[in-house]
Amino acid sequence: MKVKYLLVAACLLLSIVTAYAQRPNVIIIMTDDQGYGDLGVTGNPHVKTPVIDKMAAESVRFNNFYVSPVCAPTRSSLMTGRYSLRTGVRDTYNGGATMASNETTIAEMLKQADYTTGIFGKWHLGDNYPSRPSDQGFDESLIHLSGGMGQVGDFTTYFKGDKSYFDPVLWHNNKEQAYEGYCSDIFADQAIKFIEQNKDAPFFCYLAFNAPHTPLQVPEKYYDMYKDIDPSTGFHKDKRPEMTERDKEDARKVYGMVTNIDDNIGKLLEKLDELNIADNTLLIFMTDNGPQQTRYVGGLRGRKGNVYQGGIKVPFYMKLPTSTIKNKDIQTVAAHIDILPTIAEVCQVQPPNSDIDGKSLLPLIKDKNISWEDRPLFFYWSRRYPELYNNMTLMKGSYKLVGKTNYNAPLEDFELYDLTKDPYEKNNLILVNNAVAKDLKKQLDETYKELIASENLINQPRILVGNPNENPIILNRNDASGERGIWAQEEVYGNWRVSIAEGNYNIKFKFVEPVKAKGRMFLETNATVNQMTNEKDNTDIIEMKNVHISAMDCDLTPFYAIGSKNIFPFWVEMERVD
Repeated sequence: MKVKYLLVAACLLLSIVTAYAQRPNVIIIMTDDQGYGDLGVTGNPHVKTPVIDKMAAESVRFNNFYVSPVCAPTRSSLMTGRYSLRTGVRDTYNGGATMASNETTIAEMLKQADYTTGIFGKWHLGDNYPSRPSDQGFDESLIHLSGGMGQVGDFTTYFKGDKSYFDPVLWHNNKEQAYEGYCSDIFADQAIKFIEQNKDAPFFCYLAFNAPHTPLQVPEKYYDMYKDIDPSTGFHKDKRPEMTERDKEDARKVYGMVTNIDDNIGKLLEKLDELNIADNTLLIFMTDNGPQQTRYVGGLRGRKGNVYQGGIKVPFYMKLPTSTIKNKDIQTVAAHIDILPTIAEVCQVQPPNSDIDGKSLLPLIKDKNISWEDRPLFFYWSRRYPELYNNMTLMKGSYKLVGKTNYNAPLEDFELYDLTKDPYEKNNLILVNNAVAKDLKKQLDETYKELIASENLINQPRILVGNPNENPIILNRNDASGERGIWAQEEVYGNWRVSIAEGNYNIKFKFVEPVKAKGRMFLETNATVNQMTNEKDNTDIIEMKNVHISAMDCDLTPFYAIGSKNIFPFWVEMERVD
């Protein structure tokens, strides 16, 4: 009998080991605001990226890969395989960068197959419960808040000014933790540590560098590599960017940040070889949108925030596990929405039941003769919500229709490009090929109407206040709505979209600058208004204690009224104490 049980146990163990051996590890490396031209492999003669260049040479290269024009929308599509508007993400701040918790992420999908999951760097899809990485499938998370370190939403680094990338306070598993060193080094080192700890079973590591996003802060060692170059020279005539002295200096800093990233990726790849797991790892390198500043972008038109090629076309390299398919170029158009379904097929896991906009790229990789139907791909960018026909595009096959016009504009006001013949978008065919343009506009209209009717966009995610999963909770300015463009202003109208659990709360209001005494602090929650006179002079913190708030969904609106001014807090901390 014991022998029988031992045999059963041995078979079970063997099946588990076999299952692990068959499922590859997954590593996605994404950089922030690194444009198509910020690599040696894409033709930049200045920037030093030997590690990424070598990886690209050994990878499947998707040479027409597209993302959203800005950060959070790209990240939501990457994580879910869906257009960002379906997920509730419509902006990078203004309260529009929170992904609905009912979305299924890559991390949640892979946990079906017992993957251990970790994120290191930039999340930018919600800083509060239930939209944090830990709420969306990640076992370990080391992140900064909001859209970037040194930004108003990342309040632990904002006040460090031009040193926000050095020795930062980050958020490790939702707790503040101080680190020493440069941010990119920290994120890479912690990702490597995670890989070491989980090398014996399948893992998913999402290393999302916040560099080379602004503020452009770079270790001196890396800046010195580029301090004497002229980034505007050394190109063919049709690719030379026109750069101001400010642009040139920004480029020097960006290139230093990129080379630092390249070195860190080199350390990670060496660790995979050392652990003997490189051949069982799916490895992806990509960037999230075009460059924010003017610099070399391979001759493409536009940059970050723009639906022209320079804003949405990015490098995308994929190394498949235990694959003989290497050093391959694929010209077929692909996009961020394709990453989740591709990972699902490679890892043999069930994709989410929700409607996926993307499709697996694995058939393209395996068979160059596969029949691949041209499909429409939609991209846009405008603040708060999509603005009909303003900075909006639909691509299908080689054709691209661009709207940079009014909501009621005639077809002739649009732009049409054949990217196969005109990759730099110089020759507008709208008057030449009216039939193609008309068909693309019809599909653009249909896609736009479908996306703006998305449930998560109409009923946008709320931050849960008073929930035991996050108590106390800090509401930051990245998630504040109200007026457009809330940043570090004092006199601005703002609020947070919340769902409050009934209870008694101690509340702290933090201000950018100290406020004077004798003003009145207001907290509006629907029809309930709590207010008090502040007796402290030159204080940047005002406290309300033991405030009873009923259960409600509301716009939580705080302001400090003094004289004719209404001052909006920099952040609000709410702790349920009953």
